[in-house]
Amino acid sequence: MNIAKDKVVVIDYTLTDKDGQVIDKSDPSTPLAYLQGNGNLLPALEGALEGKVQGDSLNVVLAPEDGYGVHDDSKIVEVPKDMFKDVGEVKPGMRFQARGPHGVELLCVVGVEENTVKVDGNHPLAGVTLHFDVTVREVREASAEELAHGHVHGPGGHHH
Repeated sequence: MNIAKDKVVVIDYTLTDKDGQVIDKSDPSTPLAYLQGNGNLLPALEGALEGKVQGDSLNVVLAPEDGYGVHDDSKIVEVPKDMFKDVGEVKPGMRFQARGPHGVELLCVVGVEENTVKVDGNHPLAGVTLHFDVTVREVREASAEELAHGHVHGPGGHHH
């Protein structure tokens, strides 16, 4: 069976940067299961997997524009430190969620001054060329419930 829209796909993957450093990797005992064409993976990665079958292996290189975007300096802003008064000590590397003009945004603290905190709204992998090594373990029909929910249920997928 070929990978196509609304098929359940189970993959093993390793994600590395341009220097071969591992960023993320599926666990062999719990491979990643997703529903093709439903926004569960990066669209360019889903596109590369389209038409593949069980047993296929492929290397996919995604430029930042096709991954998590280019790094945008305008997403690095200073905010008043008193916005964090309920947090305690604020340190670089801490991550927070904030409501922004486009919904909930994830922010990373990149600097702390006496009265301000510098936060970065870029995805941690913005600007990074992504190298995926993928092996297709399984392709199957999705259940009616999986199609209705837009994601895979059970091992490797979502659990309710």
